[in-house]
Amino acid sequence: MNHIKSFEDLIVWQEAHKLMLKSYKLTQLLPIDEKFNRIIQIKKSCSSTPANIAEGYGRYHYLENIQFCRQARGSLDELKNHIIAARDLKQAPIEICQELIEDCNKVRALLNGYIKATFNLKNKI
Repeated sequence: MNHIKSFEDLIVWQEAHKLMLKSYKLTQLLPIDEKFNRIIQIKKSCSSTPANIAEGYGRYHYLENIQFCRQARGSLDELKNHIIAARDLKQAPIEICQELIEDCNKVRALLNGYIKATFNLKNKI
């Protein structure tokens, strides 16, 4: 059995990190007039997701970890909203946006599973 030694070992963090990297690439495709609007919001929300997962892991307290994961989930939904907007406003290729939306859904499912597993561990103590 693999033991988690760092937040970097968490699959949910790994996938959120990959999503962040892909989201940064999306911002390079957006119109320059979105530099101070959508681009900044995408960068903040996509960075916040893995950062909150990492911070929660580092707290070493189940309930604090869950709270940070809930914040990560909020940032993830914010990111998804901005990607949908970029798609619908035709600011970025539909295929790239759809792939990122699917990635958001995947990370959300992993995050929900991680929250549930953390909650179940807390209840076993």
